[in-house]
Amino acid sequence: MIFAIIAQASTATVDSLAKAKISQNAQRFNEIDPWGVGMTFIGMAVVFLSLLLLYILFLNITKILNLKLKRNLERAGKKEKEVIKVLETSGDINAAIAVALHLYMSEMHDHECTVLTINRVTKTYSPWSSKIYGLRQYPR
Repeated sequence: MIFAIIAQASTATVDSLAKAKISQNAQRFNEIDPWGVGMTFIGMAVVFLSLLLLYILFLNITKILNLKLKRNLERAGKKEKEVIKVLETSGDINAAIAVALHLYMSEMHDHECTVLTINRVTKTYSPWSSKIYGLRQYPR
């Protein structure tokens, strides 16, 4: 019981200190940059730098993977001409592989019978199709 009271008091103290520190930092930042222009430039710089790093990563990842594949093939005992021939694939080969994968993936699901049967139900009266409830009714 005593431990629960102490724990509750300590969490309340920590929460109040954290809120006070956040409030103090917010006031200080508001004094330094009242219109938020600096924060805007910092945010934009972070976004553009991360985009630049991702661009560099995606640009060089194929080179890294080809280098690793070349090393593995050379360790397996392939000659350099055979390694280059394996690594160089033309656009035609890539297109053929892509079409084959597309056709294979499109045939994976079941083709169901698309015969629709419509049974006509005859009702003598339905208020949904009644002409007396139409919008163009003229009162007399």
